[in-house]
Amino acid sequence: MAEPAKIVSAISDAASAIPGLVWAFRLHGDGSAEALPIDRPIEFTHDGRLWLHFNLTDARARPWIAESGLPPLARDLLLSKDTFQQLHVIDDCVYGVFSDLVRDVESATEDTAFLRFAMTERLLVSGRHQALCSADATRRVLEGGYRVANVAGLLEKIVDEVADTMDRMADKIGQDIDGIEERIAADATEPEMRRSLSRLRRTCVRLHRQLTGLRILFHRLDLKSPENIPPALRLHAAKLAQRLDGLDHDIVELRERSRLLEEELHFKTEEESNRHLHTLSIVTTLLLPPTFITGIFGMNTKGLPLTDVETGFLYAVGLMACSVALAYFFMRRMGILK
Repeated sequence: MAEPAKIVSAISDAASAIPGLVWAFRLHGDGSAEALPIDRPIEFTHDGRLWLHFNLTDARARPWIAESGLPPLARDLLLSKDTFQQLHVIDDCVYGVFSDLVRDVESATEDTAFLRFAMTERLLVSGRHQALCSADATRRVLEGGYRVANVAGLLEKIVDEVADTMDRMADKIGQDIDGIEERIAADATEPEMRRSLSRLRRTCVRLHRQLTGLRILFHRLDLKSPENIPPALRLHAAKLAQRLDGLDHDIVELRERSRLLEEELHFKTEEESNRHLHTLSIVTTLLLPPTFITGIFGMNTKGLPLTDVETGFLYAVGLMACSVALAYFFMRRMGILK
């Protein structure tokens, strides 16, 4: 097992604060977590395990990570710009990239970003370019007294918070879909409903893509986990994969519901358009005979009937009314009007 002093470089031993830190925690032997001030030097030789969370957009953090004693592959991944989820295990380190939802001031958004991490037996170094829901939620539960047995348990808690955030978003999506379904059942076809369904379906697609990548990582880890990995680095991959599988199933069901509701709304809109076209066709058909008669009497030729009759206009109007009535009864007879 590597000593804490060997995990970090000499830069950590200097009497200065670690640059680019967002927060830091020390995990004690009883599982409790102690928040450390980020504007002061952090003692790495102290008993306990550390969680250092960096803002990777801070250029000052990159030299510190590059000169730390983490394995070279782990350092490279922390500083890389890879945008796909991955999880790697070597003898004394677990490192990878997880996708997570971006957090704004109040709650989770529908945008995704990536959490990068490297974990040894006594140190978890994580970093992000945007504020993420899972890391922030884990920080809050640690501050609230949540206990973790080791660094692997801390990483598992972060993954659990990823799932919890998606679960809450799935519940909200389900409520929105339920409301739209009720309105569709009441024969409502507002354009806003279609836009809402498209947005909800797009969100489900994003969550499904994110969950698929994450669950594959833990299924693969469960099948190919090295036997010589230290106990403090062993993740309960099967348990995490099972949780993610169930959540992904729910997301897929919501996606299918939104797709079916979109199709139903499309059919209802088409039916309404067809009814309007049917009405327009009837009106057009009823007006064709009087239009024809009007056209005849409007011709500038000799020999037009009723031109010398004082009541010729009334006769023409009556003729047009009769033609409309005749067309109406003809369509009733043919079953066009119901």
